[in-house]
Amino acid sequence: MSHHQATIHWQCDDGDFLAHRYSRAHVWRFDGGAEVRASSSPQVVPLPMSDAAAVDPEEAFVASLASCHMLWFLDIAARGGFRVRSYEDAAVGVMAKNAQGRTAITQVTLRPRVAFDAAAQPSREALDALHHEAHAKCFLAASVLTAVVIEPAYD
Repeated sequence: MSHHQATIHWQCDDGDFLAHRYSRAHVWRFDGGAEVRASSSPQVVPLPMSDAAAVDPEEAFVASLASCHMLWFLDIAARGGFRVRSYEDAAVGVMAKNAQGRTAITQVTLRPRVAFDAAAQPSREALDALHHEAHAKCFLAASVLTAVVIEPAYD
């Protein structure tokens, strides 16, 4: 078992807290020392109470799933002898009502585009198998109710 830590810090500004007119901007601090400016999404809490330039929890959720998939994909590809040169994913999360009528991120679609060495280019079937195994091994995909769909780009 391993533990992973994040510290969230928010400080009340001069806004009217009881009227919900206060900044949602805050900071995420991670155990390795990284700090990330965070906020509610302007789609959830309007500007100026949100910071559009900061990462919102929904974006972080989508990025976390995409990152987990990528890290497993790279490991599995290397073990299979496929040299990956680049990996890019234009992941998208959909927020909608779930089966219980609650607002949730109901689906995350990963759209990875992977470039390999020409000498070790996997077949389409092998590429699908790599993505399937990466999805099956991703800790985060195994931890959520959200549907995670993989739509790899085939060049």
